[in-house]
Amino acid sequence: MTKNLEPELAELLARLIRIPSHPGVPRQEEAVAVELADYLTAAGLTPRLDEVRPGRPNLLCTVGDPASGPHLILCGHTDTVPPSADDAGTGLSGELRDGWILGRGSVDMKGAIAAMAWALIDIAREPALTGAVTLAALADEEMEGLGIDHMIASGVLADGAIVGEPTSNRLGLGHKGLEWLEIEIVGRSAHGSTPAAGVNAIVAAGRLLELVETRLQPELARRAHPVLGPPTLNFGTIRGGEQPSTVAGRCTLALDRRSVPGEGYESMVSELEALLVEVVASMPGVTGSVRRFPGGTGAYERLPFLTPADDPIVLAVAAATLEVTGREPDLTTFPAWTDGGLLAGAAGIPTLILGPGDLSLAHSPREAVPLDEVVAAARIYAESARRFCTRRAPNGE
Repeated sequence: MTKNLEPELAELLARLIRIPSHPGVPRQEEAVAVELADYLTAAGLTPRLDEVRPGRPNLLCTVGDPASGPHLILCGHTDTVPPSADDAGTGLSGELRDGWILGRGSVDMKGAIAAMAWALIDIAREPALTGAVTLAALADEEMEGLGIDHMIASGVLADGAIVGEPTSNRLGLGHKGLEWLEIEIVGRSAHGSTPAAGVNAIVAAGRLLELVETRLQPELARRAHPVLGPPTLNFGTIRGGEQPSTVAGRCTLALDRRSVPGEGYESMVSELEALLVEVVASMPGVTGSVRRFPGGTGAYERLPFLTPADDPIVLAVAAATLEVTGREPDLTTFPAWTDGGLLAGAAGIPTLILGPGDLSLAHSPREAVPLDEVVAAARIYAESARRFCTRRAPNGE
């Protein structure tokens, strides 16, 4: 625990940042996965690339034997969002400046990936390791979740997981669920000089938006969860009509819906459909439907999760954080969606979120992560694994 990790982690993270892995890059995540595989192989480990789509692999690397004790997954993702179109910012710099590593993906989440890779190598040197630790560096977290869906479908089994999204190394016990939904409203086109001959889908959409704001949003606020907070709904895009002189025959709204325990896909769709029925009744000739946003989320329902504070994975990471930092760990929740939602919900693996960096800098033109937080995260991951994987059953078996 005394080794100076800053030069090694700064170099590895810089290499990962300088490899673009955002949508639009041919074979998007492959080069990052290969770079990680080379780093692990050079340390004597045996990573493998599990192709999810051509050129889009998950990287998996396990040390230890899951049959000999608890199995811990260190989970992150290798894709990023694209660079900002209107502001070059820190680009793909990878530069170390005033203690910060700069560049797209430094926070979200190549900093955590670099820390986890180092931790896995450090754990492999542990002669008394019981159980196993797997690094899962997954593709496509930022879009459909193809990587995590693929891993879940493969039948992944584990006793605990740490997802390295940016929490400034605080312990995130869970987050809300997520659905991207699309509402399509169909009216009837007509010439703009004779609007009464048509039925305007944009006007119908406006009526629906008014009902959501006055009726549904207050109801969501009343459903606030004591830990995760209230469910939310945000309309992100609206597309309708063809040109000013034509009555809009179609209008499509896309929305982000964050859920709390007790809500699910069916209930979220039903409450929007009920409001849509009112709009349709008020405007003869209008029809409408609510569905999942095409390409927005993957094969599994994105449900909320909350891991109990006394779960063994939380206790192990809390003790490791105290040992590494000398401070009592902060317990919190995470505001955004992560692959941890499916590890917990679809695979039934107790999961928490902990990683270096400030979420407010993720996806921003000036994305950057403090190097000391990356180093601390690496040590926390390694120490967490030692504590979690060497725990014994109450009867000593």
